[in-house]
Amino acid sequence: MKIVIADIGGTHARFAIAEIDNEKVISLSHTKKLHTADYATLALAWHDYVAMSKIHLSGPFPRCAAIAIAGPVDGEHISLTNNSWVINRATLAKEIDVDDFILLNDFEAVAHSVAMLSDEHFSHLCGPEKAPQYGVTTILGPGTGLGVAHLTVCEEGYSVGETEGGHVDFAPLDSWEDGLLSGLRAQHGRVSVERVLSGPALRSLYYALTKEGKRLDVDDRELWALAISGDDEKAVAALDRFFLSYGSIAGDMALAHGANKVILTGGLGARLADHMPTSGFCSRFTAKGRFRSKMEQITVQQLFYDEPGLYGAAAGYIKARK
Repeated sequence: MKIVIADIGGTHARFAIAEIDNEKVISLSHTKKLHTADYATLALAWHDYVAMSKIHLSGPFPRCAAIAIAGPVDGEHISLTNNSWVINRATLAKEIDVDDFILLNDFEAVAHSVAMLSDEHFSHLCGPEKAPQYGVTTILGPGTGLGVAHLTVCEEGYSVGETEGGHVDFAPLDSWEDGLLSGLRAQHGRVSVERVLSGPALRSLYYALTKEGKRLDVDDRELWALAISGDDEKAVAALDRFFLSYGSIAGDMALAHGANKVILTGGLGARLADHMPTSGFCSRFTAKGRFRSKMEQITVQQLFYDEPGLYGAAAGYIKARK
């Protein structure tokens, strides 16, 4: 059986066709990445994808779909967190010309992929190398926003939970972060962890380090390139601070979920992978006072898979239609 799958974020809309069989995702094909800013609605992007893919597809176009969305998927009218699109559940099937569909949160989809992907796609970062077979796993990662989900595995199978963990309050841990919070509060009022741990957050960290208020004439992608390449010392310092926040927030989420494993992923995951082992992530992850020894027993791994949201959307469809 083939289904159309989509992973809709704040910046990109990813599409593919998944082949599923015997409750497994066999393959993904005809993958396309579109810019959400180029389309007024999901339906317009969807039909553009169909037009591009039909010419390469033998047989009829699939009429079942699984759509992962960066935002809550409750209710009839669904708004994306970092995207202007609005989805009407009641009319969506007609708008995109399908007979059956499911909607799921984007990091709920990633949690499905974590549950279904083989060990070769995970790399150890800190904590015990051998991950527990059962229990709760926290899954998080920065992209346009900060996605958070949890996965519970037991002998009978697994279940996933979507969250809006990226929107909990940011808690500073040192005097520099006190100043960062003060500056961000002046701009935004309430400051969530997404303000310090996402793609756009690097710019805020950079400005906080540049006390004279210097403004950059580069976009966020170029700023990230400067930080990762080491070509701008302030950008490198901002990246160091980013990793400290990443460790702190990952640890907070693990404590909140009662997790014995943490999986790091997200749109920035691959770009950060080489820097993670030498960063301050692990020291901040375990810096939880009386709970340090507990944190040291939590396995932290990085997920390496090109499109976990797409794979997970297909896996989510299988689970929903069992």
